[in-house]
Amino acid sequence: MSSARVEILSFSGCPHAGAAYELVESVAAELGLDPEIEVIEVSDNQQAAALRFLGSPTVRIGGRDVEPGSAPRRDYVLACRIYRADEGASGLPRREWIREALVR
Repeated sequence: MSSARVEILSFSGCPHAGAAYELVESVAAELGLDPEIEVIEVSDNQQAAALRFLGSPTVRIGGRDVEPGSAPRRDYVLACRIYRADEGASGLPRREWIREALVR
């Protein structure tokens, strides 16, 4: 079974990019999905703005950022991304956000 297209945007050398890819694959496998995953390397601030890049890694499923409430943000930057949740800050999106986006 396939699902929506997944984009993982990051910059070269991002310490969390590989883990983001593995997280998406793991959640998709749990759901019995085999999504097309595209890794997009963002190389400068101009490209960051053009791609609406909120930091590395950014995970989008079906063209939408997996982080709830991120759509109105405009702080596009070539930098590490910090995800905030009740349990604290992380360099990766929450597993539940990816799951919800994949089943959407």
